[in-house]
Amino acid sequence: MSAKLKINKPTPIAPGEDLVRFDSNTDIRETLYAMKAGKSVLITEFYSNGMLLLKELQKHLKIRLPNKTIKEQHAFRAEYHRLSNLILLKITNQEVAVDKAPKIGWLHTLYTGKNDFLLTFPEVQRLNSAWQKFHKGVKVPVLRNKVHPYYGVYFPTRFDHLTLFDNWLKRYEGPKKSAIDVGIGSGVLSFQIVQHGFQKVFGTDTKPNAILGLKEFMGDTKLSRKIELNYGNLFATIEKETELIVFNPPWLPAISNEENIDEAVYYNKNLFPKFFAEANNKLSEDGKLVVLFSNAAQIKNLTKENPIEKELAKGIRFKLEKCLKKTIKPPVDKSKRDKKVTALEEVQLWVLTKI
Repeated sequence: MSAKLKINKPTPIAPGEDLVRFDSNTDIRETLYAMKAGKSVLITEFYSNGMLLLKELQKHLKIRLPNKTIKEQHAFRAEYHRLSNLILLKITNQEVAVDKAPKIGWLHTLYTGKNDFLLTFPEVQRLNSAWQKFHKGVKVPVLRNKVHPYYGVYFPTRFDHLTLFDNWLKRYEGPKKSAIDVGIGSGVLSFQIVQHGFQKVFGTDTKPNAILGLKEFMGDTKLSRKIELNYGNLFATIEKETELIVFNPPWLPAISNEENIDEAVYYNKNLFPKFFAEANNKLSEDGKLVVLFSNAAQIKNLTKENPIEKELAKGIRFKLEKCLKKTIKPPVDKSKRDKKVTALEEVQLWVLTKI
């Protein structure tokens, strides 16, 4: 399996001649106009020069683009994405070739044997952020050990839904031979399932980085014998029936048809119908189907329907055993307006069984 899989990583850009060079003496306004005309900008001198240019770009766009409705915010983000990716950094000997730049281990891991190339400034920022998480690890309250998410792999930044799942697992009294974790990501749900005594977990993911990253992380440990990784969409090539299927899908419906949509955050209209149809064939007769979800899309007015309720209303495949809910406390640093919205948000754990 792993021989065929290739890690997804930012594509190196060959150094070109026609670059605007930017240092602490360069005119910012002229540089922004050059970018709007499609010119790429090479950051020189200090890493902080890139941070300054990004900040000025944001200010420039905020003056010129309205940023109130969802559609306007989407347009603002698209334009910021387009222009910010014209800001480049040179990579030499697997290091960012400006002063005061962060040391990023991914440059050594992902670009072995490749030298003297360019990456966009936002990509370098993402590589740096991902390296800090991977190197230091992320503490998850429901797990004994930290997780070390590989570059480009989803990992939880909120834990209320994981606590709901952990409490449900504590009370679970069914057989514990096997489970399927659809969209394994950094492995948190699978680690929880193993922690609660399941003999075998089959984890799937559409991202090579999730599969290869977990394979490397587990190595030849006991975990690697308990968790089997499968590359592919939803249930991949898993043929067997299982007593437990768990799915932590994206919580927001896609509002555009972009191909590069973040599948960890947004779901397309086919995801849930396809998932429930396939889950029906993989769940044993007395098995449990657990879906972790939220009402985030409804309180943001992105949709009026809950895809799980929609499936249950059909009354063809599944019935509801229980739905556990937990209201999320609003973050302390949000504005009053945001608090009002956040206070209504709840995470949900849906337990479905076959009809």
